[in-house]
Amino acid sequence: MPSPRKSVLITGCSAGGIGAALAEVFHEKGYHVFATARSPSKISGTLSAAANVTVLTLDVLSSESIAAAVQSVEKETDGTLDVLVNNSGGGAIVPALDASIEDGKRLFDLNVWAPLAMLQAFAPLLIKAKGCVVNNSSANAYLAMPLMSLYNSSKAAIAIASETWRAELQPLGVRTVTLVTCAVKTEFFSNYHGAELPEASRYFKIRDFIYGLRDGRLQAGAISSRQYATKVVREVERGTVGTVWAGTNAFLARLTWWLSPQPILVSFPSSRALRGV
Repeated sequence: MPSPRKSVLITGCSAGGIGAALAEVFHEKGYHVFATARSPSKISGTLSAAANVTVLTLDVLSSESIAAAVQSVEKETDGTLDVLVNNSGGGAIVPALDASIEDGKRLFDLNVWAPLAMLQAFAPLLIKAKGCVVNNSSANAYLAMPLMSLYNSSKAAIAIASETWRAELQPLGVRTVTLVTCAVKTEFFSNYHGAELPEASRYFKIRDFIYGLRDGRLQAGAISSRQYATKVVREVERGTVGTVWAGTNAFLARLTWWLSPQPILVSFPSSRALRGV
């Protein structure tokens, strides 16, 4: 029997991440939560066992997997979906000159093409519900932090795509929210393993600094994923559209971008480290 509750599907709900925190907060607000992950075993037992939480296997890079998720949601909700949260994503911390083009393409597949595939597949359900799509971008889309060009550009791409979708979906009654995510304490860096720099790299002298960025130091002083999720869900609930900056120093990051981003880039630790090349 279809659920009378509002429904939300969230990608990337592995324990310790933003998706899991969002799932928990939406659940507390009374939503029927479709918590998804490529490996459902990585979703916490507490969340999986909660009432009105449906765990789905979902590989956002697989059209067959996405189609199966659509069918599962349709059966539970009478063909509607109130909120779609495109949260899954990947990262890359590597100088552009040492970056793998193939790895870069895979990153764009995950951070850009997958959200579009999800939107296209779930559009009929969102339109029927007059719902909302939430796309997770990053402050790196606006503040070009060195050594992260692949990640920055992929997040810039989903940010502008999301804002374009906002204009296109508005006439259909669907809201679009673009999350500009700043520092949030998660397990992301625990699961990220970048390739080592070759000795021939022009950045080999600062390899320890680059490897250090991968150990989570970028999350120093970051707010909890719970705090972040609470803000995001509040914005969705109040009917917000457009960009939402959230995370540690979100206001400062937005102000930095708005006032004078390029001169201020030299103050980034990674910019200073490049002087040692």
